[in-house]
Amino acid sequence: MEFKQLNIIPEISDLKRSMEIAKKYNCGFEYQDFFIPDILDNESKIKELTNTYLSNKLNYSTFHGAFFDVTIFSDDSMIKKVSDYRVTQSLQIANKLGSMGIVFHTNYISNFNIQSYRNNWVKRNCEYWKEKLHEFPEIEIYIENMFDDTPDLLAELGREMEDEPRFGICFDYAHAHAFGDETKIDEWVEKLAPYVKHIHINDNNFEADLHLPVGDGKIDWDKFKINYEKYMCDASVLIEHKNNDNIEKSLDFLKKL
Repeated sequence: MEFKQLNIIPEISDLKRSMEIAKKYNCGFEYQDFFIPDILDNESKIKELTNTYLSNKLNYSTFHGAFFDVTIFSDDSMIKKVSDYRVTQSLQIANKLGSMGIVFHTNYISNFNIQSYRNNWVKRNCEYWKEKLHEFPEIEIYIENMFDDTPDLLAELGREMEDEPRFGICFDYAHAHAFGDETKIDEWVEKLAPYVKHIHINDNNFEADLHLPVGDGKIDWDKFKINYEKYMCDASVLIEHKNNDNIEKSLDFLKKL
């Protein structure tokens, strides 16, 4: 299977092997150390990790931003303030690493179906991400489905942000199977595809976000291949494991697909 751009997560404890895998399969990196609160609270650790990655840099990278308790659309001004702090911190680190795109999560309460809450989520996200795109003109911003049970709100955000060429959706294909309805995956693809710029893949049993190697769970990867090639072939793809063995297993599976 061919991808426009394929990324892996570097395993910091065995970075040499991560580099070897990336070169063997022509992959970039997605940095996923910096959403951890304990690291974000430790400037010396941020500097250490940043310098390590800059010394082992590939030509292409993406970055996963902070998402634990990040609620930039909150009615609570203090929660909104600290959420903005974490987002800005993430963007600054991603810029230092030269990452092309950064991923944040939707983070809304999926079964809180009060219409005013859902409308405010779309409106406030539009306002906020437009500001961040203006503030950080060197990077693309992608919003990822997490516990979303349908693609509807994320698709609405994508439509509202169509005039921003550096904004897009990170479609977590595994999350859609674990937290949505796996029998409606075609609906997810068709609604989100016009706005998808980045995709996360791993495998699961449709019940939990297990992060299994691709091919080790229940996801239909022949269908993914069809959907990717038909609807999302311009999107970059991350194999979302933090273990080199699982990464290679997934890469070999996709190569044969």
